Amino acid sequence: MAGTDAHLPGLPPPPPIPLKDRSQLVFVERAQLDVRDGAFCAVNADGTVTQIPIGGLAGLMLEPGARISHAAVALAAQTGTLITWVGEGGVRLYSAGQPGGARSDKLLWQASLALDDAARLRIVRHMFALRFGEAAPERRSIDQLRGIEGVRVRESYALLARKYGVNWKRRKYDPKDWDAGDTPNRCLSAATACLHGLTEAAVLAAGYAPAIGFLHTGKPLSFVYDIADLWKVQTVVPEAFRIAGLAGEGKLDMAPDRAVRLACRDAFRKSGLLAKIIPQIEAVLSAGDLPKPVPAPDMIGPAFEDEDGGGDDGHRG
Repeated sequence: MAGTDAHLPGLPPPPPIPLKDRSQLVFVERAQLDVRDGAFCAVNADGTVTQIPIGGLAGLMLEPGARISHAAVALAAQTGTLITWVGEGGVRLYSAGQPGGARSDKLLWQASLALDDAARLRIVRHMFALRFGEAAPERRSIDQLRGIEGVRVRESYALLARKYGVNWKRRKYDPKDWDAGDTPNRCLSAATACLHGLTEAAVLAAGYAPAIGFLHTGKPLSFVYDIADLWKVQTVVPEAFRIAGLAGEGKLDMAPDRAVRLACRDAFRKSGLLAKIIPQIEAVLSAGDLPKPVPAPDMIGPAFEDEDGGGDDGHRG
């Protein structure tokens, strides 16, 4: 087994690939993840070994039954790939490894925007306009805008359910009991988990804090939810209802949650979503109209130099 140095002796570690050039997400369950001969691998119960191009992925989502070695975690960190530990179907996030060291100047800017009531409202109004293609109603508080958005999202769910012939009641699921939800809710949970995983990788790679949100607050992934919601109804929600409709007609040859993941992967690729998220994060925060802090002159640089300028602002290299 290779050690924690996952590169050839005498050569510097390869620079991280920018997030916009990576594939999206890979889910792993019931496998041992390790580094063998310098390569990131999944070792199955029968002893077969599958190499995973870890540096070309935005994130790796580990489901129940997956185990990962110290060497594998180190290699994922070195390549700037986010690792998340999730529940069955990705419905619940238990922990996440940051792909790189977020820059303090960006964190300070994000925090100052969130603490300034006027700036926060400007950002929420901008996100509303991005989601719905129209200006937010005037003289509305953030709580009122959140309520308006909730109504519109529920209407979108109902329209998509009718379009795909899905028996839809309401959004309801129990994170502690995956099987308790009906098929449409499980499909929707799997779809949003894929989008949240992709978005969290982008937020961290850009150097921001997932917990410091604007419309959503008080949760570990508040900012991830803010950014993911900009695309949710246009990307993964239609796929979730389409798959739920096929499942209801008995036309699937695999579990619905797996079909949803594959559909979301294809939707992400078709829309080029990964290349759009980081620039959109910057545009959203810029709507707060507060100046960015100047980076400290003694700010710690990347762990290794990257002469070609690869990777993203939040990567250590």
